[in-house]
Amino acid sequence: MGVEDILASEDWQRCIAFHGHICPGIAIGYRAAQAGLAVLREKKAADEELVTILETDACGVDAIQVLTGCTFGKGNFIYKDYGKQAFTFFSRNSGKGVRVVMKPGVLGADDRHQALIDKIREGRADERDRREFEKLHVQRTREVLGKPLEALFSIRDVEVPIPEKARMMPSEVCERCGEPVMASKLSEIDGRRVCRGCLDS
Repeated sequence: MGVEDILASEDWQRCIAFHGHICPGIAIGYRAAQAGLAVLREKKAADEELVTILETDACGVDAIQVLTGCTFGKGNFIYKDYGKQAFTFFSRNSGKGVRVVMKPGVLGADDRHQALIDKIREGRADERDRREFEKLHVQRTREVLGKPLEALFSIRDVEVPIPEKARMMPSEVCERCGEPVMASKLSEIDGRRVCRGCLDS
């Protein structure tokens, strides 16, 4: 499928509608999900047939949710804060897993693009800067969409235990803040069962 076909596809449009804008990050997630689903020979999950472990909270994870059907609410979308463009996909149907990791240098440094990002973040960008930024953003998105999967990612089978299905558990009241919390998320401190929020405060 070529770049123009992807941009016109229903799947891509759904990813953009969910995420809110076109960017290289959403393209990375789109391609990573394609790679994972192809290796596993799976389609979008209706329930918990698929599991995704993601190692970033960047833009691409929105495309992965849309294309795989894995979500936080279903408990089959597991976040590990490693700061990597790395995604592991599991099929409960086959027991197979695949890890998809973006290769170094895929989006090589673009000093002008980064300078414009910085200006926008700092509130110093004018309309001309914003137009140039949008043009470069789309250009870099098209680069990601146009590269072969093997040029974008290292893709390898993995053999690790598939995460358990989501568990529904009764809530208990945190003995410090008084708010209900899933019982398995409470910790005992000085004889009192407290939530993680209270532990962190």
